Order: sequence, then structure tokens, then C-alpha cells
Amino acid sequence: MNTHTKTDFSPVDQDLYAAAFRLLDPDPTPEPAAPAAPAALTAPAQAPLIAVQPVRLTGPVEKTLTDALTFLDTHGWTRYSLINTEGARCSIGALRAAAGARNAAYCDAGNLLLDEARRQHGRKWQTIPSWNDSHSGAQVRSVWEAAIRRAHHMSI
Repeated sequence: MNTHTKTDFSPVDQDLYAAAFRLLDPDPTPEPAAPAAPAALTAPAQAPLIAVQPVRLTGPVEKTLTDALTFLDTHGWTRYSLINTEGARCSIGALRAAAGARNAAYCDAGNLLLDEARRQHGRKWQTIPSWNDSHSGAQVRSVWEAAIRRAHHMSI
């Protein structure tokens, strides 16, 4: 099968391309100039391949949960109050501090945290404060970490 495609593209001047590339990425140790070969025998200059890692951005829910857990690690965790006299917070208090406002990320992070609490500790929990006040620090931390992993896997 012979497929012939006609384009209106101009041919690329390889010398001009190579000169432009050298201007963008100069070689600190220039190679000695070789005798010029006929244009038909020269190979086109090839740019080095650079491995690029994919960039994964943290979603607002994952960021809110991560920031809230960092807040708990820094300031402490408490039960039975939003903020205790030493500045430690309960789970809702940490979420509020991390989100800065009751925005969509705050609501979604709270819903994901409560859903994870129900997965680990049963469906009876209706609110984050009731769950927070009824469990140990290790149990609460386990739920936080699982919620962060879920947010990460969901890219939210």
C-alpha cells in the first residue's frame, strides 16, 4: 500500500535548528569543529532525551486532611472540646484550622473522614465529634491516615 501525503510544510534547515538549540542549551565544552561534510551526508542534530517524572498535584481534600493531621501532630489532639486550654484540638477543630473556612474542601474532607470512621468503627457514628470523643488517639489517627490515603487515590 502506498500512501502519499502532501503537506505545505517548509523543510527544516538542520543547521539553523542546531544553532537555535545551542543557544537554548549551550554546551559548556564545545567540540572541535570538524570539516564540513556535504549536506546530504550529515545526520540531523538530535536533542538529548530528558526523563520527566509525572507531576501529581495534591487535591484540596487531601491537602486539607493532611494539613489538619499535621496540625494535630503539632498542637495535640483532644476530646470533648473544640480547643482545650493547651491549644490541642479535636478532629473538627483541626479541620477548621486547616481549611481556614467552611469551604467545599472542608465539607468534603469532613465527609470523607466521617465515612472512614464509619468504615473502621461502625455505621452508628453520626458526627465527627461523637466519633472523635469515643475513641483513642491511635484509633483517631488511623482513621485520619486512611482518609488521606483515600483522598490521594481518588485524586481529590
